[in-house]
Amino acid sequence: MNKQIILFTLFFVLLLPGCSSDEDATSSLNKSGTGASAHDLLANTTFDALLIEIAYVSGFRPTDEAIANFETFLRERTFKEDIEFTFQELPSPNQETLTTQEIRTLEEENRTVYNTGSTLAVYLYFTDAPSNSDTENEVTLGAAYLNTSIVIFEATIKRLAENNSSFTVADMETATINHEFGHLLGLVNIGSDPVNPNHEDTDGGHCNVEGCLMQAKIEFGNSLARMMKRNAFNRKAIVPTLGAECIRDLQNNGGR
Repeated sequence: MNKQIILFTLFFVLLLPGCSSDEDATSSLNKSGTGASAHDLLANTTFDALLIEIAYVSGFRPTDEAIANFETFLRERTFKEDIEFTFQELPSPNQETLTTQEIRTLEEENRTVYNTGSTLAVYLYFTDAPSNSDTENEVTLGAAYLNTSIVIFEATIKRLAENNSSFTVADMETATINHEFGHLLGLVNIGSDPVNPNHEDTDGGHCNVEGCLMQAKIEFGNSLARMMKRNAFNRKAIVPTLGAECIRDLQNNGGR
């Protein structure tokens, strides 16, 4: 039996220094803490268009199916109707592992889209290196580390999914992307206030409702892989979806 435990997500709230140039002043709107842009992502009051840059290391582009599923998730949970994806292929950073600071540095070097006018920009980076926080028993699939920034550890996802017959790479990508974007939308209690605080887990930042997309899998002794295997065995939707309480929180903050 595979005893590997998947650490499903990390998210980081960071304090950032002031900007000193016009370029930095423009991009500073995309350099706040995780969840700070939740309302702007959900509603159409300030930004009515969403531009998502998909940056990926050569050979680690996400599947078209996962990106289509991600777009469906956005249209179901936000009021954004003008949603555009742009793709940027990048060379490998040639690192055995990546720290959060190294990921932020790579974003500074490679990100090309920032908020302009009524368009809100989001950056997703799919990397070929695992997280430096991985251990023999715990691996990280993704992290939301700024208000419009997500890293997806695509090499880790591929390795895990290709060794399982119950779900596909696209399934695991979809679950990870949607989960991390859930943090950008302020879930759980990091930008979208809970209507019912009782659904936040004891360590904060995740949901305690069984089967919800925003659960912290390691805390409950299950990995994402085990959850999707169980869903497949029970003939349920393989990819977890948001629970009713998380949906209520999004609706309370301007979402659908």
